[in-house]
Amino acid sequence: MSRTHHRSRTLLLALATVLAVSGGTAVALTGGTGAEAAAARVDNPYAGAKGYVNPEWKAKADAEPGGSRISSQPTGVWLDRIAAIQGANGKMGLRAHLDTALRQGAGVIQLVIYNLPGRDCAALASNGELGPTEIDRYKTEYIDPIARILADSKYANLRIVTTVEIDSLPNLVTNTGGRPTATPECDVMKANGNYVKGVGYALNKLGAVPNVYNYVDAGHHGWIGWDDNFAASAQIFREAATAEGSTVDKVHGFITNTANYSALKEENFKIGDSVNGRSVRESKWVDWNRYTDELSFAQAFRNQLVSTGFRSDIGMLIDTSRNGWGGTARPTGPGPTTDVNTYVEGGRYDRRIHIGNWCNQSGAGLGERPKAAPAAGIDAYVWMKPPGESDGASKEIPNDEGKGFDRMCDPTYGGNARNGYNKPGALPDAPLSGHWFSAQFQELMRNAHPKL
Repeated sequence: MSRTHHRSRTLLLALATVLAVSGGTAVALTGGTGAEAAAARVDNPYAGAKGYVNPEWKAKADAEPGGSRISSQPTGVWLDRIAAIQGANGKMGLRAHLDTALRQGAGVIQLVIYNLPGRDCAALASNGELGPTEIDRYKTEYIDPIARILADSKYANLRIVTTVEIDSLPNLVTNTGGRPTATPECDVMKANGNYVKGVGYALNKLGAVPNVYNYVDAGHHGWIGWDDNFAASAQIFREAATAEGSTVDKVHGFITNTANYSALKEENFKIGDSVNGRSVRESKWVDWNRYTDELSFAQAFRNQLVSTGFRSDIGMLIDTSRNGWGGTARPTGPGPTTDVNTYVEGGRYDRRIHIGNWCNQSGAGLGERPKAAPAAGIDAYVWMKPPGESDGASKEIPNDEGKGFDRMCDPTYGGNARNGYNKPGALPDAPLSGHWFSAQFQELMRNAHPKL
């Protein structure tokens, strides 16, 4: 995957005296602490770069029995509210993370930009602090301060990967407009346009910093792999990428499977298989999806995005932090060929009850370790969701973080239209989203594939 023609332009920008616009103010990227010019822009920010290890996550992992086996892996830093920029409740702020990355000699740091107005309109567990109409606060109190910090010249030689607004844009396709999965909250966000505006504004402001690499969230195969969702999602992404002054040039790539569990590769069956004259697509698990796993989806969706107007040199990231599905339940071969369902059920690595289940999944394991350029079109396998951090509380817990109680995190729930009215398969006794969940961390290590 070549990006040479795109990079020749950005190289000139990087080697010259660069102006990065943040918060409406032009900031010259000169001076500072010895970083007089930004490092040359690269094809793949992960290639040859040491990843930043978040010391806060590392300390929690190290405190767990056996946790030191993985505690030096790079993970994403989630900026999930305005206070996280400066540091909330004693936690490190953005500057502290960037300064620590410099001290570590890291070449790349991964940030999750995650605070849209009306955030996560289909899942209460990850609701945010900003109401549906608070787009101006999102711009001036959240994105602008982040952009100003990232534009500081002392960080100019650090490759900064921003993964932009997880679980937002796909909701505008799948959970609106009278679909069985629609929610009133998602209909509101589609009508007011603030997801599209917010993502466009973030891409424009953050992408103006020469050493920032924007990757837009692209859901996962079990969300937008169906015909009705595939091309429509790419169109929404292009709409957002060209909103609020942004252009497709501000998008370096896309990320799939963030904080999700879809298997990287299903090796015991493929989409073209048939059993007794019935296609794998007819099976209850696949349910007419075009894809069976995350790698095939990410590669195909990259092609769709290019055909929709994104640059031909975009790269994909896949979050493999919790999609290993190892342990004793991992199948060793295809299921019986009695019928298409026994064939798929017996062979699939992903052991969720339903592919729509997303909260603290029982039986999950660590997946592939972070790795640069692992497959065609893929910039990296990443651990954007730090293993051991909860997806949501299994019961209502009062909090000041804007996070609600989502029944999909309650193991006793009977399900809804988005998971075919199945049990959610969530672990019990889970804390609020983003909080440390020791039992889950231990299970992820136990079921890791490849094994630890």
